[in-house]
Amino acid sequence: MADENFFNLDDMAQGIHRVLCEGIETRIFPGEQAMLSVVRAAPHAKGSVHSHPQEQWGVMLEGTGIRTQGGKEFPVKKGDFWCSPGGVEHGFTAGPEGAVILDIFSPPRDEYRKAGKGFSG
Repeated sequence: MADENFFNLDDMAQGIHRVLCEGIETRIFPGEQAMLSVVRAAPHAKGSVHSHPQEQWGVMLEGTGIRTQGGKEFPVKKGDFWCSPGGVEHGFTAGPEGAVILDIFSPPRDEYRKAGKGFSG
């Protein structure tokens, strides 16, 4: 598509690239009021538990994993989605086939408006 407001989930050349940790990376699409992040996790990749002030919704597009949130573990599979209120600690460990997750942040995370590494900063 040849328009600055249309994207494709599988086009790895689109968006702002960020390596969250070993085995987990994302492509970020910032807007004025919300931000989308297409996260790809390798099999058994484990992200650190962290928090941020923004509300975050996640949608499991492919694969399985364990979503850690508020000190509890929740098995998740394709089709599951969840909300992480701002300030709540959360993390993710991919299942044996890896995972693709669509994260939605509101408001957008300023630190994700540029390429970088890590879950924050």
